Amino acid sequence: MSLIHPQVHYKPYQSAAGGWGSARSVMAILWREQAMGNAPLALFKQNKPKGFACVSCAWAKPGDPHALEFCENGAKATAWELTRRRTGPEFFAAHTLTELRTWSDHALEQQGRLTHPMRYDVASDRYQVTTWEQAYAQIGAQLRDLDPQQVVFYASGRASLEASFMYQLLARGYGTNNLPDSSNMCHESTSVGLQESIGVPVGTVTLADFEHTDCIFFFGQNVGSNAPRMLHPLQEARKRHIPIITFNPLRERGLERFVNPQSPREMIGPESTVISTQYHQVKIGGDLAAVTGIIKALLAMDEAARAAGRPAVLDHAFIAEHTQGFEHLRSTVERYSWETLERRSGLGRAALEAAATVYARSERVMVVYGMGMTQHRHGVENVQMLVDLLLLRGNIGKPGAGICPVRGHSNVQGQRTVGITEDPAKVPSEKLKALFGIDVPARKGLATVDTCEAILDGSVKAFIGLGGNFLRAIPDTLRLEQAWCGLSLNVQVATKLNRTHLLPGADGWLLPCLGHIEIDRQDGQVQAYSTEDSTGCVRGWLGTNEPASDQLRSEVAIIAGLAEALLGERYAIAWGQWRQDYSRVRAAIAEVYPEIFHDMETRMWQTGGFHRPIPVNQRQWPTESGKAQFVAPQGLNADDDVLDQEPPRDVLQLMTLRSNDQFNTTVYGYDDRFRGVHGTRSVVFLNRSDLVRLGFAAGDWVTLRTAVEPQVLREAGPLQIIGYDIPEGCAAAYYPECNPLVPLWHHAERSKVPAAKSVPVTLHRAAPSAAQLERAVPATDQVR
Repeated sequence: MSLIHPQVHYKPYQSAAGGWGSARSVMAILWREQAMGNAPLALFKQNKPKGFACVSCAWAKPGDPHALEFCENGAKATAWELTRRRTGPEFFAAHTLTELRTWSDHALEQQGRLTHPMRYDVASDRYQVTTWEQAYAQIGAQLRDLDPQQVVFYASGRASLEASFMYQLLARGYGTNNLPDSSNMCHESTSVGLQESIGVPVGTVTLADFEHTDCIFFFGQNVGSNAPRMLHPLQEARKRHIPIITFNPLRERGLERFVNPQSPREMIGPESTVISTQYHQVKIGGDLAAVTGIIKALLAMDEAARAAGRPAVLDHAFIAEHTQGFEHLRSTVERYSWETLERRSGLGRAALEAAATVYARSERVMVVYGMGMTQHRHGVENVQMLVDLLLLRGNIGKPGAGICPVRGHSNVQGQRTVGITEDPAKVPSEKLKALFGIDVPARKGLATVDTCEAILDGSVKAFIGLGGNFLRAIPDTLRLEQAWCGLSLNVQVATKLNRTHLLPGADGWLLPCLGHIEIDRQDGQVQAYSTEDSTGCVRGWLGTNEPASDQLRSEVAIIAGLAEALLGERYAIAWGQWRQDYSRVRAAIAEVYPEIFHDMETRMWQTGGFHRPIPVNQRQWPTESGKAQFVAPQGLNADDDVLDQEPPRDVLQLMTLRSNDQFNTTVYGYDDRFRGVHGTRSVVFLNRSDLVRLGFAAGDWVTLRTAVEPQVLREAGPLQIIGYDIPEGCAAAYYPECNPLVPLWHHAERSKVPAAKSVPVTLHRAAPSAAQLERAVPATDQVR
């Protein structure tokens, strides 16, 4: 199926984020998903006490919620889950997997909720109905015949704390630490960088800090599409005249202007809130140079102030008492000339000095960032340079200040907290042995990139997927899809059909689970679940809607069923009792992690939930030295795969991005309202000067090819060029369609996060298909 639908056009969006555009978008998806009857009532309970947690992003939920505590994308995720559409046995009887592999991602998920457990039948090339008992027994039997090191247990980030805790126990009881998760693809650079710099792998900011800050810096994060509820505290900050300084290659509407859809006065009136007071369009991969430039300006300002007898700009007392490595950072930064910093960042000295000036005047500064910083070859250094910037003025460990990574999926941080990790050193092994009799394997397991490499070389034979669309999310997609067929066992726990399910290997199982909006009854008793958000806050939640099918099972129940079939009574774990009563699982979590989850059953229901302890907020640094570490950059290129001093003039740096109508690999529709694209995802955004320089015109069709490792052909397209406001030498196109361009080895050093935010590519003229030509973006639209 095509990536295009008939109403194709490009028209730059003139309105603010939020407002009537958001309201219309929500109503459109409720109608399209046939969810007008049940979703609106559910939305009133979304992110509310005794309601359900948003199944989309992990942004924090206030203890005192708004009347409507959901954003546009959160509403889309709710409608997507509560759709009346069904993908049942009759659908699979009508379609072979060979046929379905020609469908788009959107078309697959658009079919609706999965309703029955299914097993792949090779002879008919179709999924056929099975029973839960058969699934558990036969999957367990196949796993017992495999070496545990040949099996991967992947977690997507959607599973609750209860399910995640049980899942890692299942894997380790089986005998492996092969527990890759979606963090490996996005914020592992955060976990590594923050751990080394300040001793904790998570952010330090809570929602309350937004009320006390007097300056916010944004780096590489599109709040308008990826975490729109954050716009409410940002708007409140701007009403207090708090400066917000943004560094991002593209001008994202949510960081420019916002109209609160819950304010009748704003919806009726013509005004909107200006969000960013400075907006710097840094070159792709230029963040290291930009932050280095800000620090260079601060060092000069500090030296001048002290020489003139004025108060110092830097917090020298904090630096002396709480940090190490400042002098090395200083000497490294001062070595770079302004000319070099300007060239590498794509920003002028005046812009960087302006940002530094506002920072120097502010007493409580927060840095908010997203995958625009982590998905680079030197993504770990990117994160650590942001920490350096904060440490210079003591902006960690006081209200209104700190580091704020914006996580993606709803419980992606929480699942790490309860043991989803490939590293046994991060697991309380002695407690798992004492409580359950599990000997945690000493061998480090496979993270996502390791898993992909092992699938390519054939050493991984089985894959268990707890949610997600692994094959679409990973890099080097085409190579991995070919190798994926060599799996002997592929088990997928899911709510909807996606691309990964269409490559079943020798034996494929599709196990449909309850959505988190649905009421989870175990033996007639309603169960609650819990999650941890981006700010380390843990809360309890309850489903509110009836399940899409009586054949659905909860993730907890599915894990328990697999564990009983695979492990039997090998360990002191009453899997069946845990399935019947999730409070027993929470009691076990509290025993294993008492410093975080003590009294969990009570505290998760208190107003606003409870926060995990973050020692750095008391200026206690759990690092090897007992102090926060300044880390000097090794160089200024966030991505250095093009080894020449300057890359060839025909090589552009490509960043992949999500549309306004998308969450992770789930494509809700073909409109990207904020970027003005309607009806298609087959586009590439290019600087208008680059178009002329390279001999192309807006509206031309091109194929993108990866400009490194020429012996391996990696390409995506045909894509239609849109002339856009993006720095020279840069390009942008949609994820996951452009994942085939990202080599598997093109990942962040030390964290192995795929470096999808800077991929060297070249453009090649292409012949679009007849369907693409028929529904191409009109030339008249291209010249706006």
